Amino acid sequence: MAGKSQPMRIAVLGASGSIGTQTLDVVRRHTDKVRITALAVNASTDRLVGAAREFGATHVAVGDPSHRSDGILAELPKGCDATFGPDAVRALVEQPDVDLVLNALMGSAGLEASYATLRAGKKLALANKESLVVGGDLIMPLATHDTLLPVDSEHSAIYQCYLGENPREAYRIWLTASGGPFLGRTRDELASVMVDEALAHPTWTMGPKITIDSATLMNKGLEAIEAHHLFGVDLDFIKIVVQPQSRIHSMVEYEDGSVIAHLGVTDMRIPIQFALSCPHRWATPCPRIDFATVGHLDFVDPDPETFRCLALALEAGRVGGTMPCAMSAADEVAVAAFLEGRCGFTGIDQVVEGVMAAHGSQPVESIAQLEDVDTWARERARHILHTISR
Repeated sequence: MAGKSQPMRIAVLGASGSIGTQTLDVVRRHTDKVRITALAVNASTDRLVGAAREFGATHVAVGDPSHRSDGILAELPKGCDATFGPDAVRALVEQPDVDLVLNALMGSAGLEASYATLRAGKKLALANKESLVVGGDLIMPLATHDTLLPVDSEHSAIYQCYLGENPREAYRIWLTASGGPFLGRTRDELASVMVDEALAHPTWTMGPKITIDSATLMNKGLEAIEAHHLFGVDLDFIKIVVQPQSRIHSMVEYEDGSVIAHLGVTDMRIPIQFALSCPHRWATPCPRIDFATVGHLDFVDPDPETFRCLALALEAGRVGGTMPCAMSAADEVAVAAFLEGRCGFTGIDQVVEGVMAAHGSQPVESIAQLEDVDTWARERARHILHTISR
C-alpha cells in the first residue's frame, strides 16, 4: 500500500469513456497525490497507449481480445504489460501496486470488477451503475463507508451531506434530477422524439447511454436504487425532485427540519476528484460557481406517468431480488435500439415493462445467477422489440 508520503496508486477501468477521460484530467492536475498504475479499455487501444505513455502505467488490459494485434500496442511504454479479455480487466484490480480502483466500466463487466475489487481489499471509486442496481445485494456486504466511494454526482453529494452527521437522525434524502431535455412534454410529444433531440442534455455532458437514460428519467430511478443500497434506506425514504439548473446535486433533510445541500457547477470532475481525495479536498479542477449569476433555483415534481421508465425503475427497486437486473438489461437493449433507429423513444419503456412483466423475481444469490437473468432479459427484450416494430 502507498505510504503517507507516497502518491495513491490507482487503476482506471473504462479509461477511454466519459468518466475515464475526466479521471485522467483530475490525475493530470494532482500527480503529486495520485499515480495511475493500471488502465483498462474495451477497444480503444490508441487512447489506452496514449494514456499509458503519459502516466507511466505498468499494467494495461483490453476487454475485447480481437484488438490483441493492434499495431499501436507496440508503442506501450517499456515494462508495461498488456493482457486481453474480460478476465484480464478484472485481474487488474488484484495487482499489488493498486490501492484504489476507479470503476467506470459499462454494463455487467463492471459488477464483476467491483466485486473483485472489494474482495481484494482495495478501495472502490464507483461509477458503474450495474454494481449496485443489479448486484447491490452482493456488493454492499463487502463494502464499508471508507472502502466504497460513489463517483456519481448525486450519490457523492449525498455522501458528503452525511459527513459529520448521525445518519439515524436523517429524515429524508432529496435526490435531484435535471429533468432532461423533455421536461414538461406530454406522452404524445415524447412519441415523436428524435435521437439528436434526446442526446442534447441541457446541463450535463455524458456518454450516449446515460444521456438517453436521463432523457427518459430511467437514470433517476436507477440512482434511487443505488442510493437505497449505498445508504441503507428504503426507497420511500428517497424523494426525487427535479432541479432543472442542476446546481443542487442532492440534499439530506434531518429530523429537526435542517436540510444540508451539496451545490456546485455541473462538472463530473468534482465528484471524481472527491472519490480520490476523500477525506481531504484538493484544489478545484474546474471554474468555481458564481452564485451572483445563478439567478434562481427551481424545483418540480417528476412526472412518472409521462416518463414511464422512472416508475418502472422504482417498481423494480421495490420488488428487489433479480428484478432490477432484468429491468436494467432490458433498458440497455431498448436504448441501443433507439440510438440505432430501431425503436421509438416511448418504445424504450414498452420494452422494459414487457420484460419486467415476464420476469419472476428471485433473491440474488450469485453473479452467475445475475448473468443468467441478464441473458434471458436481453433475449426477451429483443423479442419485444421485434413485436413492436412490425
